[in-house]
This record gives sequence, structure tokens and C-alpha cells, in this order.
Amino acid sequence: MSITAIITAFLSLFAGIGIFLIACQMMSTNLESASSNKLKSLFSKASGSKLLGVGIGAIGTAAIQSSGATTVMTIGFVNAGIISLTQAATIIYGANIGTTITAQIVAMGMFGGDSISTSVIFSAFVGLGAFIALFANKDFWKKIGGIFSGFGMLFVGLCLMSSSMTDFAAMESVKTFLASISDPLLLVLVGALLTAIIQSSSVMTSIALAMVVAGLVNIDQGIFLTMGSNIGSCIVAIIAGVTSGRNAKRTALIHLFFNVSGVVIFLLLEGILWLITAGHFSYGVLFNQWFPGVPQVQLAMFHTIFNVLTVIIMLPLTSLLVGTVCKIIPDDSCPVDPDAPHCYFIDDHLLSTPPVALQQTKMEIMNMASLAKENFDRSLHIICSMDFSEESNFKKQEIELNFLNQAIIDFVVKLSEKIQLSQRDRQYISTTYRTVRDLERVGDYAENIVEYADSLRANNQHFSQNAVEEIQQLRALINALYEQIMLAYKNEDFDALDKAYLLEDQIDDLSKAMEDNHILRLTEGICTPTVGAQYLSLATNAERIADHFINVGKTIRSYAEQE
Repeated sequence: MSITAIITAFLSLFAGIGIFLIACQMMSTNLESASSNKLKSLFSKASGSKLLGVGIGAIGTAAIQSSGATTVMTIGFVNAGIISLTQAATIIYGANIGTTITAQIVAMGMFGGDSISTSVIFSAFVGLGAFIALFANKDFWKKIGGIFSGFGMLFVGLCLMSSSMTDFAAMESVKTFLASISDPLLLVLVGALLTAIIQSSSVMTSIALAMVVAGLVNIDQGIFLTMGSNIGSCIVAIIAGVTSGRNAKRTALIHLFFNVSGVVIFLLLEGILWLITAGHFSYGVLFNQWFPGVPQVQLAMFHTIFNVLTVIIMLPLTSLLVGTVCKIIPDDSCPVDPDAPHCYFIDDHLLSTPPVALQQTKMEIMNMASLAKENFDRSLHIICSMDFSEESNFKKQEIELNFLNQAIIDFVVKLSEKIQLSQRDRQYISTTYRTVRDLERVGDYAENIVEYADSLRANNQHFSQNAVEEIQQLRALINALYEQIMLAYKNEDFDALDKAYLLEDQIDDLSKAMEDNHILRLTEGICTPTVGAQYLSLATNAERIADHFINVGKTIRSYAEQE
């Protein structure tokens, strides 16, 4: 074969890999966006049983066509303290099962013979998707067009890779060289290294499928390359874990141990059976008997069965695996201060799956609202009872609110740059800047109330019993308003928002009544002008706190009714 043909074959392979990678990314991006609400619901349940964790990992990975994205997102959940290491392990198990669907799709595209190749038929989805995306008016259908185009591009890339493999198969030197690589450990290592380089086990498995179909390697060699790709796929988790907290590193190590364990178990099992049968057994022989004449199906089915059986074997050993990685990466002798300001639900690793990151952003904002309301209650307790024992906790929580204000905004800015989000999600993101600022202002007004209490303490003064009772009435109304606002914000509940508006009217009426009652107490000499000034300022601040909570609820009108 001429040098031109060799260069052409290499370029075709390189182009096929590139198109395949872009197709995977395109499908992942549009699938995430089109199914964002279902993804949010799915991963919000990531705290159940082990089997539920496996199911979530498998379904989530099959949905977004990226085990790497699922793994990195899981590391983000662990790093943020949302799920435990055990839950993270089971989700990673499931991700390994979910990723096998790509090999099944690719194998399906390799049928043809004398009829039209299924790969060519599926490649036509590129054109179908392009037309849908071009002429669709709604964002949802544009995403569907993107999914179809990505699906079709998988097979365009596959055609190029298969074509290059056919060219390589015509080179005796290449066939002789590949045939000489028969050592299972060496083949596993080659598969692991190539997967680590391209950072996609799906691509490596697809290359192995193309090589088997072209006759460049036999089914046994393809099996060992595929097993190696499972180990190489851990590089994504390792990179994500190295730059994260202790539990994130442990999660990456769990992923590596799990995948390596599966490969070791299957290599040992084949070795034992090979000895028992005097060299007549191999996985290639077994799968050739089960699926005769279709090497692509043989390899794809091995990939699926290999991952499913590994999960079945390792699932009962999860606690032991978690305990092992905890010993390898122990807790620090000087642990991080648990009271230091931190995020509770968001982590940068969640950005790899924007729909889930969006849901976690909402939970973080609701958590911030809860902290702001707690500090408001704390401030009223201080000024009504003149008990300052909670002042240090108040100040600590105010620091936390200021931290969350900036941390959430920084996270949302990064999230807004992701293209996987739907128009509705983007509209929600646009509201978060104002929402976070409103909640931060609630904390500031509560801080003002504590300062009024300090002023009263300095002058050895306090509110009258009547004033305290009115403040408690105001507090009860604002707490009721807060509950309705959070219900509206969480569930996009317009009925709850309407109830909050009614409560706001009652708060306004009570604030006005408090002013009138204050003037009456002044004329009766029950309270002094200095105390009265602090009382009126408190009423004004409390009313503004109610307004800021109302602003949080109002935001749902800008996105909740969108399709």
C-alpha cells in the first residue's frame, strides 16, 4: 500500500474520532437541556438505597450519554456534602452500566451486508436534525434537532473509523503487528492508555468494535482493549478529584478501585477457566458461541455483561470499599473548621451537568433564605428580651449570609455560560441575582435591629410590654409570609404567592398601627422618645424585610409559566 493510502487511513481515523467526540458532546448537551426537569428530579433522589443509587447512575448516564459527566457531577455532590461516599459509589456503579448503551448503538449501526447499511441510515439523522433545528421556533424542538444531529454524527464518525480500519486491514504489516499483541495485560494497558488520552471510553470501545469488524484484531483482543478502556475512563474522575476536597478524592479513588477490580476479577476468572479447560476457554470463544457471526454484537454484549456483573459483585462490598479509601485518604489531624462559611448545595463540579447544577442553586438559595429568616427571628428575640446570648451566633450567621451572597453569584455566573440550559432555565438564572441580593438585605435589616438593641442596652432602656407584644405579632405574620414565599418559590405555586400578598397587606396594616400606638404611648408617657425612635425604626426594617421576601416570590412569574 502506498504512503498516500497510509496517510489517508490515519487522517480518516483521526477525523472519525473527532466527529465521534463532537457527536457525543452534542448529544450530551442537548439531552441534558431537553430533559433538564427530569434530570433535576432524578438526581434530587440520590440519597436512597444502594440499588436506587445504581439506577440513578445508570439512567442518568444513559440519558446524557456521558459517564464522565455523571462521575464528575457525583464528585461535586460529595464535595458539597449532599450525598455520602456510599451513595456516590453506587451512582458510579450505575454510570458504568449506563455508558454501555453507546457500544450497543454503535454495534447496531454496523449491520448492512447487501442491503443499505444501518450506519448510513442512522447517519441520515444528521440531516433530519439539522432541518428540525433550522425551522423550529421553540427552544425545545431545536434541542431535539440537536439530539438527532448528534445521534447521526455518531455514525458519520463510525463510518470514517470503520473505513480507516478496513484500509489498515489491507496492510499485512499492520495485521501482523496487531496479531503479535496477544498478552491480555498488555492489551488492557493499551486500552487504558488510549482511553486516558482521548478521555472517552465510548470512543475507545467504538474503535475496538471497528477493529474487530474489520478483522484487524480478534474478539479476544477487542475484549481486553474494552476492559482497559474501563480503567482509562477513570482519568476524568481523577482529574476532578485531585483539585477538590478529601471526600472528592475518595470518590475518584472508589471509581478507580471499582473499575480495576472488575478487570482483575474477569482476568482471573478467564485464567482459571483457561487452565481448567486446558486452553480451550476464552471470553471470545464463549461470546462467539452465544452470538455467532456478529463480532460487533459479541463485543458490545461483553461490554454490557462485564459492567453489569462487576456491579453485582461489588455492590455487597461497597462498605468495605468505602472503608478502604477512607483509610488510604484519612481525615486530617487538623480538620477544617465546620463553622467556617461554606456552600451547602453547590460545587463547581456540578457545572458539568447544568440542569442538576440549576436545581442545586435553587436549594442553595432556599437555604440562604432560611438562614436570613433565622437571623431575623434571632434579632427580634434579642431586642425584645434584651438577652444577648445569641449575639455571637447572629454575627456568625451574618458572615455566612455575606459569604453565600458572593458564592452563589459567582456560581451562577459560571452556570449562565453553559449552553445546555433551556430558555426557561436561563430566565430563572436571570432572577437569581436579584433574589440573592434581596436575601442579603434581609440579613442587613436584621443586623440593624441588633444594633438598635445595642443602643437600648447602652442607655439601660427596653421596650414596653405592649410594644413587645406588637413586635411578636409582626414576627408571626412575617414568618407566615416567609413560609408561603418558600412554598411558592420551591414549587412555583401561585396560590401560595397570592396568600403571601394578603399577608403582606396585613403586615403593612400592622406596621401603620404600630406607629399610631407608639404615638399614643408617647403621649401617655409609657415610653420615651429615644426608645420610640428605635421602635419605629424596627417596624420599618421589619416591613422592608417582608418586602424583600415578597420580591423573592415574585420572581416565579418570569419563568414558571414558560414551556
